[in-house]
Amino acid sequence: MAPGEDKEDSRLFGGLRDRLKATNLYDAKIGAIHMKNKFGKFGNIINPNHRHDEEHEKLTDEKRTRIAESHRFGSFAPERDGNKIKWYVDGQDYFYAVSVALEKAKETIYIEDWWLSPELFLRRPPFYNQEWRLDQVLKRRAEAGVKIYIIVYKEVAQAVSCNSAHTKHALHALCPEGSPGHGNITVLRHPDHNVFENAGDMTFYWAHHEKFIVIDYEMAFIGGLDLCFGRWDSRQHPLADVHPAGVQTEIFPGQDFNNNRIMDFHTVEDWKSNELSKADYGRMPWHDTAMCVIGDCVYDIAEHFLLRWNFIKRDKYKRSDNVDWLTVTGREGENEDLVAVQRPKHPVGEYINHPLSPLENRSWAQGQQGTVHAQVVRSSCDWSSGILTEHSIQNAYCEIIRNAQHFVYIENQFFITATGEEQFPIHNTIGKAIVDACVKAGKEGRKFRVIIVIPAVPGFAGDLRDDAAMGTRAIMDYQYKSIHRGPHSIFEQIKAQGVDPKQHIFIFNLRSYDRLNKTPALVEQEEKAGVKYQDVQRAEAEEIMSEGVHSTTDQQPSLGDETAESEKKRLIDAKRRFEAERGAVGLDQATTSMDSIAHTAMLNGGLVSEVRWDDDLEKEKENFVQEELYIHGKLMIVDDRIVICGSSNINDRSQMGLHDSELSIVMEDYNLMDSFMDGQPFKAGHHAATLRRLLWREHLGLLPAQPLDASKDPNAQPADVCPNDVMEGPEYEFVADPMSDQVWDMWTGNATTNTQIFRHLFRADPDDNIKTFDDYEAFLPRHNKFKQGHLHDPFMPAEEVREKLDQIKGHLVWMPLDFLCDAPMAEKGLQVNAYTESIYT
Repeated sequence: MAPGEDKEDSRLFGGLRDRLKATNLYDAKIGAIHMKNKFGKFGNIINPNHRHDEEHEKLTDEKRTRIAESHRFGSFAPERDGNKIKWYVDGQDYFYAVSVALEKAKETIYIEDWWLSPELFLRRPPFYNQEWRLDQVLKRRAEAGVKIYIIVYKEVAQAVSCNSAHTKHALHALCPEGSPGHGNITVLRHPDHNVFENAGDMTFYWAHHEKFIVIDYEMAFIGGLDLCFGRWDSRQHPLADVHPAGVQTEIFPGQDFNNNRIMDFHTVEDWKSNELSKADYGRMPWHDTAMCVIGDCVYDIAEHFLLRWNFIKRDKYKRSDNVDWLTVTGREGENEDLVAVQRPKHPVGEYINHPLSPLENRSWAQGQQGTVHAQVVRSSCDWSSGILTEHSIQNAYCEIIRNAQHFVYIENQFFITATGEEQFPIHNTIGKAIVDACVKAGKEGRKFRVIIVIPAVPGFAGDLRDDAAMGTRAIMDYQYKSIHRGPHSIFEQIKAQGVDPKQHIFIFNLRSYDRLNKTPALVEQEEKAGVKYQDVQRAEAEEIMSEGVHSTTDQQPSLGDETAESEKKRLIDAKRRFEAERGAVGLDQATTSMDSIAHTAMLNGGLVSEVRWDDDLEKEKENFVQEELYIHGKLMIVDDRIVICGSSNINDRSQMGLHDSELSIVMEDYNLMDSFMDGQPFKAGHHAATLRRLLWREHLGLLPAQPLDASKDPNAQPADVCPNDVMEGPEYEFVADPMSDQVWDMWTGNATTNTQIFRHLFRADPDDNIKTFDDYEAFLPRHNKFKQGHLHDPFMPAEEVREKLDQIKGHLVWMPLDFLCDAPMAEKGLQVNAYTESIYT
């Protein structure tokens, strides 16, 4: 009852209100209230604390703070015992496992990604696995009644080419109105860039960077792999995808064949629109890691998703009746504010409690499923989740590094960090933790190594000498200053305390080679048909991708206008004419040259000098290619005991909490196995040690290449099917001791040999011989004679080229720490200045 209103007035006016609710007048009133709130957001411009200034908001903040302060690393999530956690190395195993798990979903699927490509094939080759395209898998589950909730980063289109609008429209169009599954797929994009809707809260610089999936509250996947183009790869990391025997055996259709160093993604909504010809260039191979989790941590990953969902509902979709509020068992009543549930006076949308069946029915709720002690950590704040800043990922990295006794092994996409307050604009202090750990070990006379594996060049297109590459050079500059350039770098801070950093810190890159199977017969086939192989690869993408590719609105997918239909017919006709010439050039018989020779760098892969080529070896030279093997994983393994894996890079964007939003998981297996550490018996955590052994074997070339069919591979199954196959054998035992001299000799020896061969054959850049821009021109002259990534010297004898490639084992190369050391890498100007520096760090 309102103040001053007696019982009689309440009876009379209450009845009047009830009668008005059934009229258009009441609807108009509610609409006016919503419009007032919509335009009221302009007030947020002058009140950046608007999500934390009301009494109920302060109480929620205090509650979250108490929870975080009671947990290790200041995380929203507690430490959890008894998790079953399975690791995945590279996209082939991960995406296959995801396909199996998604297909078994019964109630709900949560997906959060920086980029999601509906047309991604989870199994390869695509032509023979069309039902395993991501959108088709999701469509089947939606038609079966599964509720699918997806959050993707809404990019600034001028800066990033992932086209989240296409993601949203293509997925919403899978189940049109009146069809099975309609309404079961909901995609939200955030942040909002609409000045009228979100004037006070627009975020242009920062991104939602998490990559995770939750299925039925039974299991979760978390790591560095988005469900998007360019991420699928196998452990041999092929660069080539030319198939004289028939384009239907290609592995990377359309825009999934990509090389970010040559050309960024364009018009990703149109799969066939790939301007990078497979017959002329190699792709950029992709190395990544991820986890599958069954256990209590699944709940914490789901809770983070619900916080994000409800915050976006409040921030952007509060007046949308097709976006519901999601509550969760365990966060009901007075605690539903922890997942950002609000109950406005005039709510729009339903309140749906998850999970849809009792939480206690989950397998992990019945008892411990495994032996891994784990904790979910995150980077999140007001703009990304509506909470006070949390940087529990950075806290975890720093504490675990400082406590390391034997080694720290890091794989990351970036390495930008500070040793103190003197390295503005860099603020995260992971670098300081590394300094502390190395200095302590050095003064104690203890063997201790920090091994860091990062990309040679950030994955952005363009020649590093161009003005357009200033941003890329800025990132590299910050990395070099973090590592060893300047008095406040990690190396110099260690040296200042009387310890030799070169005894403790080692930085590596990865690089791969291959051969394009562009045989003389294939060239002749192009000439006779008057059709380029690039048009054939586009036609193949069009044939297997046309459904769903061209949708730009939430309508049933179609080819659209007559121009698109005409182009499709042209491409298919070109493919028909191309295939008609197969017999005339002798390709109706089985070809003997391999479509990829990437396997020759791996265990039992043979020698390049013994690989068959269907013509003069001098012509083969034109088809050898190399490229940096892009490290995208966000992984740290310490002392064969503890693992951190997730979406978080080592830079301010990922670590500070104020910038990009991230989610990672810290894992320590209580199942200890007999192992060795520097020649001494050692109890290693099974999860950490087996993952580290497999990674090192891949990098050293001590694993066999993978076949495309992953159906019989235990490492390509979800955690509920089987555990990891650690692939025991002599090589497994060889890398058991991470501090042994034999392993280290092979590690550094392979890196040295591989670096020298890539330099000699390809002039692979960056390189230690390039200290100035003049050196750059002398080392790798600018001209159009040779394509990027191809052999540098066309006059080198073919047999010598083959014999040199025989010496490359695995993918390790040294990071060139002297690259452009005597040149200004990133001069202050329009691209790099006080306003933009934080974008690059």
